Amino acid sequence: MRPIVATTLATALALTSLLAVADDDEPGKRLDEAATVLSQIMTAPDKGLPHDLLQTAHCVVIVPDFKTGALGIGGKYGKGYVSCRNKGGEGWSAPGTVRIEGGSIGLQIGGSSTDLIMLVMTERGAEKLLSSKFTLGAEGSVAAGPVGRTVTAQTDVQLHADILSWSRSQGLFAGFAVEGATLREDLDDNATMYGHKLQNREIVTSGVPPPAAAARLLALLNKYSPRERTN
Repeated sequence: MRPIVATTLATALALTSLLAVADDDEPGKRLDEAATVLSQIMTAPDKGLPHDLLQTAHCVVIVPDFKTGALGIGGKYGKGYVSCRNKGGEGWSAPGTVRIEGGSIGLQIGGSSTDLIMLVMTERGAEKLLSSKFTLGAEGSVAAGPVGRTVTAQTDVQLHADILSWSRSQGLFAGFAVEGATLREDLDDNATMYGHKLQNREIVTSGVPPPAAAARLLALLNKYSPRERTN
C-alpha cells in the first residue's frame, strides 16, 4: 500500500472511532455540557476567560469533550455550538450546531479529551464561521487566547486575530491552537433541535427561538456578557 494511501486510511479510521463515541451524545445533553464548560471557565478564580474579550466578541463557539485519538496517526473530532450577538449587540442568538474535524500526522499513542472554546473577534471571522464549512487558520486567522481576567498583556497577534481559542483539560485552562481543523455546521443536529434542517446563518441572524435545552447556556452568556461594549 502506498504511504499516502495508508496515511489517509489510518486517519479516516482514527476519525471514525472518534465519531462513534461522539455520536452517542444528543444535542440537548451537549447543550447542558456546553453550559457547564462556560460556567466553570467564567468562575475560575483568576485564570479563566478574559471578560473583556467575551464582552467584545461577535460569536462564541463551545465544544465540550473535544477528542483527539491516535495510534501513529492522529485525529480530532468534536461537536458543539455557536451563538452570536443579536442584532443591536444586546443578548445572544439561539445556538447552531457545529462539528470540528481535523487529522494530524505524528508518532502518537492513546487519546485525550478537552473542552474547547473559541471567541470570534471580527466580522470577517463571523462571516466565515457562518458558512457551511471553513478551515481554521486557512480562511480566518486563529491564535491561542490569553488567560486571565484582563487582556492588558495581549500580544499583537491576539489583538488582530479573527478567532481566539482556548482549551481546558484536567482542570488546566490555556490558549490552544486549532489551525488546520475544519469547522462545519451540522444540519442533522440542527434538525433534531429545531424540527427541520436550518443553516447556522439562519438560526443566529433571523431571530429563531432557541430550544428549551439552550436556556441555561444563553442565560450564562447574557449574565457574563449581556451586551457588546461600545467604549
